[in-house]
Amino acid sequence: MKKIITASILMVTLGCKENKESKEQKQEEQTIKQESMKKVLFVVTSHDKLGETKEKTGFWIEEFAAPYYELVDQGIEVTIASPLGGQPPIDPRSADPSSSTEDTKRFDKDKILQEKLANTAKLVDINQTDYDAVFYPGGHGPLWDLASSETSKDLITSFYTNNKPIAFVCHAPAVLKDVKVNGEFLVKGKKVTGFSNAEEEAIGLTKIVPFLLEDALQINGAEYSKGENWTPYAVEDGLLITGQNPASSKLVAQKLIQQLKK
Repeated sequence: MKKIITASILMVTLGCKENKESKEQKQEEQTIKQESMKKVLFVVTSHDKLGETKEKTGFWIEEFAAPYYELVDQGIEVTIASPLGGQPPIDPRSADPSSSTEDTKRFDKDKILQEKLANTAKLVDINQTDYDAVFYPGGHGPLWDLASSETSKDLITSFYTNNKPIAFVCHAPAVLKDVKVNGEFLVKGKKVTGFSNAEEEAIGLTKIVPFLLEDALQINGAEYSKGENWTPYAVEDGLLITGQNPASSKLVAQKLIQQLKK
């Protein structure tokens, strides 16, 4: 009887030890997985006024949602930041049913992402060392705040000089306008694209925006190119990835993913 009791105690003890070791092993595996997970920073605008008009602007949902889901569906962690923090403004035109896509419909139902978006980090609190790449969605908002933000310029330079991919779509390449590396404009001699003058003219905003993206990048030495209006077109030049318009959002994200896998 004593032998049976002793054996039972031994089995329970060994079982507890195995469960503890198994739990510790799972925790260690989870930690390793989290540490190896790629992390991308999304930077969205905080500006909501379309020039001197009474219309609202902000970031374009498709240009945020399509890349976001493309990345997270690949197991990439995304953090969202904005100049002011908190809820960034959504361009109301991008929420119109005529602008909807499968990704925007997914966003409309995604309460977790909407809550995450409502609590963006402040850009000044971001450190590039915590991330593997940075991505800027477009919309007209960035033309007013991020294009002139010293914090944004410094952040882009920091990512780039630390050999990390930097990606932009539609109007977002405008934030590169005055970014410099070693005293030279980052875009000088680089192949880039972005919302074209023809597309801006087509939506009637050439006299409203503070500058035309296509012109501004070329003035600073960029080798600008474009595809047909409203069709997917993206350019990759080393660590720099740019997309022309909303339809190019997913293509930019796919190019970014390929860079992260290198």
